[in-house]
Amino acid sequence: MKIQMKTPIAEMDGDEMTRVLWAVVKDKLITPFVDLKTEYYDLGLKHRDDTDDKVTVEAAEATKRLGVGVKCATITANAARKPEYNLKQLLPSPNATIRAILDGTVFRKPIAVSCMQPSVATWEKPIAIGRHAYGDVYKAAEMQVPEAGKVELVFSSRGGAETRRVLVADMPGPGIVQGMHNLDESIANFARCCFTYALDETKHTGVPLPVWFATKDTISKIYDGRFKEIFQRVFDTEYKAKCDAAGVTYFYTLIDDAVARVIKGEGGFLWACKNYDGDVMSDMIASACGSLAMMTSVLVSPTGVFEYEAAHGTVQQHYYRYQKGEKVSTNPVALIFAWTGALAKRAELDNLPELAAFAKRLEDATLSTIEAGEMTGDLARLASPKPNKTLDSWQFIDAIAKRL
Repeated sequence: MKIQMKTPIAEMDGDEMTRVLWAVVKDKLITPFVDLKTEYYDLGLKHRDDTDDKVTVEAAEATKRLGVGVKCATITANAARKPEYNLKQLLPSPNATIRAILDGTVFRKPIAVSCMQPSVATWEKPIAIGRHAYGDVYKAAEMQVPEAGKVELVFSSRGGAETRRVLVADMPGPGIVQGMHNLDESIANFARCCFTYALDETKHTGVPLPVWFATKDTISKIYDGRFKEIFQRVFDTEYKAKCDAAGVTYFYTLIDDAVARVIKGEGGFLWACKNYDGDVMSDMIASACGSLAMMTSVLVSPTGVFEYEAAHGTVQQHYYRYQKGEKVSTNPVALIFAWTGALAKRAELDNLPELAAFAKRLEDATLSTIEAGEMTGDLARLASPKPNKTLDSWQFIDAIAKRL
């Protein structure tokens, strides 16, 4: 008798090697045990192009409606991909589209195994990164300045009646200029998502997850200062009582101080970062802990919608080798944990303890397989002790299935 589900999960398929392994993970590790219910959306690059990206919007709206989504890794097309896939156009990143529709914050956390130690010796507990996924340099306007002159910021009200000008620079010669923005409501939702995630993790693990937030408000007194002000206000007015009851603390510091504390600390906290900081720091944490494939990633909306995803690329070079008939050693752990995260959240929302227990068993089986010395090549290079041999992706998934 398979474990039953009540409500579907929005399932978003992806590209290249991760798409191949997505199907293998489902077929060998999930559907033999769970009567899986999903609403399927093909976010493969060609299908996104064929639908003028409507499928991505539909997938995001389905995630909002169902409350839980799970997403495979996808290609963000560049010029080289256009002829390869015979594309009509270069569409935006599907992750960016989904994040904008959900107004969510991305949270990433290393998946720890006993046979791999982080590069930073003091880290004893995983560090989660919360990345604000709106604005800043990712929505910046840029200009190359050809000659000497003044650069100004200009604001015009919707009615066009009021204009304010601020001098950016009196440039003595050619150069470059960039304008960034953010929104009060997006910053507030960023804060809400961070405290929601910390409370959710605390509930699941039984261990309070402190929240750190860092900017450079001593230099950027208005821009970063606004982040600091709104984050504190949201905590004080909306979350302080809930956090106090759960033992979750909130700590603000400057970004350079935060970096110094992170490197010397033992871990075990959520580090909330602005968009660019989060982009960089999440890769730093992942690399220091071993592999991008050993990270969980979840997009949390301020309304409590959760979208779990693989926090890495589509493993393009492995896919080309696979197309030639090779059995490659691609690490599927992030794909597996995207599914377990989504199943566990679905179980929580629908009160399905058997489904929650299955998600935990699948995670345990995955980690114990690695700790028993059965792993893919990327982990074999880092493990201590070294395994006697490395497994290809299919052998690794079969080893997990055997334990499961």
